[in-house]
Amino acid sequence: MSTFRPLRAFRVDRLNVEIYRTDVELGAAAADFVADTLNAALEKQGNANLILATGASQFTFFDALKSKKLDWSRITVFHLDEYLGMSDQHPASFRKYLRERILDAVKPHKIHFLHGDAGDIDSEIERYENLLKSHVIDLACIGIGENGHIAFNDPPVADFHDPRLVKVVTLDQACRQQQLGEGWFASLQEVPGYALTLTIPAIMNSRVISCVVPDARKSVAVHDTLFGPVATHCPASILRRHTNATLFIDLASAGKIDGPG
Repeated sequence: MSTFRPLRAFRVDRLNVEIYRTDVELGAAAADFVADTLNAALEKQGNANLILATGASQFTFFDALKSKKLDWSRITVFHLDEYLGMSDQHPASFRKYLRERILDAVKPHKIHFLHGDAGDIDSEIERYENLLKSHVIDLACIGIGENGHIAFNDPPVADFHDPRLVKVVTLDQACRQQQLGEGWFASLQEVPGYALTLTIPAIMNSRVISCVVPDARKSVAVHDTLFGPVATHCPASILRRHTNATLFIDLASAGKIDGPG
């Protein structure tokens, strides 16, 4: 049970939505939900497979999750995306982010990273797709971008019926601007133009989805996710079709949900 109770909870189509006062309360509530989901999987089947997102939106969630009682020695971790051609020692690398923010502390049973700097990207995609096909993902922890993306499925490249589980994508201008705005790069020119990403079907195949989205800069994307059409114009809108997904938002990111469409 969460330490914090939502100010408001409701459902849009199949998507559960919980609004919390602050990003700290949101992160704590999401961590409780994730820990409960993983512990249930561990009790039922003895192990669990988990996808983790990155980005500034996950800070309070990871801080809270690290303190939860979980047998990480039975949890295998996957991740969502990585910049194409980027070393895992680069300050903006998502592999580096995950190690430093959570994985070095909790020490999972196994970690499967996407290697954006692999010498043969086609082989890397095939390797990771085979891993996803051979592991049922119990829980995907994701966020939503300012342009409505989930993972790096920006509106121009999002495909709800993508035949691939992993692909190379071109990052749109709004996505690259967000990475700059969050402080990962010194200039827009430094933000890579391409990335490896799990596709939307790869995410939607997860048994449970936890989506953590704080901050006022995400308020338009949250509104469109909940009240716009289910369409690739806002890729996160597909979450309304998942059978067990919960969107955790705070007052700032919920700021436009009662406003006009």
